[in-house]
Amino acid sequence: MRAPLLTRVLDGALDRSLVLGYTKVGPALRRRWWPADPEPGCLAGEHVVVTGATSGLGEAMVTMFAELGAVVHVLGRNPDKVARVVREVRAARPTAELVEEVCDVGDLDAVRAWCADLAVRVDALRGLVHNAGVLEQERSETAQGHETGLAVHVLGPHLMTELLLDRLDAGRGSVVWMSSGGAYSAGLRSTAEEIEYCEGPYHGTYAYARTKRMQIELADAWNDRLRGGDVRVESCHPGWAATPGVTDSLPGFDKVMGPLLRDARSGADTAVWLVATRPDSTGTHHFWHDRAPRPTTYPVQRRPDPAARRRFTTYVAAATGTTWP
Repeated sequence: MRAPLLTRVLDGALDRSLVLGYTKVGPALRRRWWPADPEPGCLAGEHVVVTGATSGLGEAMVTMFAELGAVVHVLGRNPDKVARVVREVRAARPTAELVEEVCDVGDLDAVRAWCADLAVRVDALRGLVHNAGVLEQERSETAQGHETGLAVHVLGPHLMTELLLDRLDAGRGSVVWMSSGGAYSAGLRSTAEEIEYCEGPYHGTYAYARTKRMQIELADAWNDRLRGGDVRVESCHPGWAATPGVTDSLPGFDKVMGPLLRDARSGADTAVWLVATRPDSTGTHHFWHDRAPRPTTYPVQRRPDPAARRRFTTYVAAATGTTWP
């Protein structure tokens, strides 16, 4: 059911104001009209994978999915941190079903090995949330020679989605990329040099924004590919949340905006809601914030052209050794 005009206007104004829509003010107001919460126990016995699950948004998602009854696969690259999250969530919720998973999402060989192992253990997946993230100030490369942010945010998640697609199909699953509002500041790069950020001086914050734009476009491309099937692919952004990623990578921003930042649960809410409720979305884009689809560009920006997206998805497929239909 379409929201009343006044509600849509107010919601849109919040979204474009940034400070009101992205901070804790946004959900405080939007809760008055946004869709209902997931039903208690709606994910009972369902398997959900959360990457980047050892802090911030990912750690909040582990708790939230567990509260809905899911079997949560807690994935991180540091086994000690994974064990700590599992231990702390179980202490607060003794009935939680949690599985410790260790994988470096940016290492494509590690992703292949982990997916092969998971496929033996799990027949069906209800959710796969690509939350792992990095923001580096200097350019670095992975074992396969890819720019690290690209590998962690785009290549590894794409490969993981491809390798687990049959398990997601069996579970009528949802894939969610945790993007960022910072994507609005970057256009889609479509040549190999641009995608790998080999051109010009490297700026960490902008590199992050570029790959977050890529996540949005890749999620849309995946939806085009799977349209009519049982698997949903979405992207969303958390707004401005008080997480270690913000505190460590953007200390100046954290100092100025700290009192207005959302908590981690608020930032994680839409990703959990998308998996738990599988909402219908209209239009050609699948980018969400605060339980509503959002534009992928500002009004003054041009949408990436189809040819650029094809070049981008072709590169991603080649880099990951997959075939894009």
